[in-house]
Amino acid sequence: MHSTPSPYASDAVQPADGYAGDITPALAWAWVQAGEAVLVDVRTDAEREWVGFVPGAQALAWKQWPGMALNGGFDAGIQALGADGKKLVLLCRSGVRSIAAAQRATELGLTAYNILEGFEGNVDTHVHRGQTGGWKLRGLPWRQN
Repeated sequence: MHSTPSPYASDAVQPADGYAGDITPALAWAWVQAGEAVLVDVRTDAEREWVGFVPGAQALAWKQWPGMALNGGFDAGIQALGADGKKLVLLCRSGVRSIAAAQRATELGLTAYNILEGFEGNVDTHVHRGQTGGWKLRGLPWRQN
């Protein structure tokens, strides 16, 4: 694994509308390691299976494959994961679905953050992921089946 420097000025929480804020992958991992937060992977089961996953992350899809319909069990699942009052740090492919999931968790009374860049980052000039940011590129722990 190699690591690319973060394009963000610092690992400070960046303000956001409708949820606790946006954070870098590194800050999310630091909070998880310190026991301050629960890492929730909101990607589909298929994405985690085919692309990779973070060991120890809680899997709770925001949308279900195929069809990408909202997961009817999301509310109950996220409430259970946030029941102890810890921060929830939400991870998706690129940091877009996790915003919607963080907003919903916040509506349910939880403290939820979006992890910037997601697991794979944004697409590059060749429309490929994994080269312009993301959990994997930042050298944070992940595995693949």
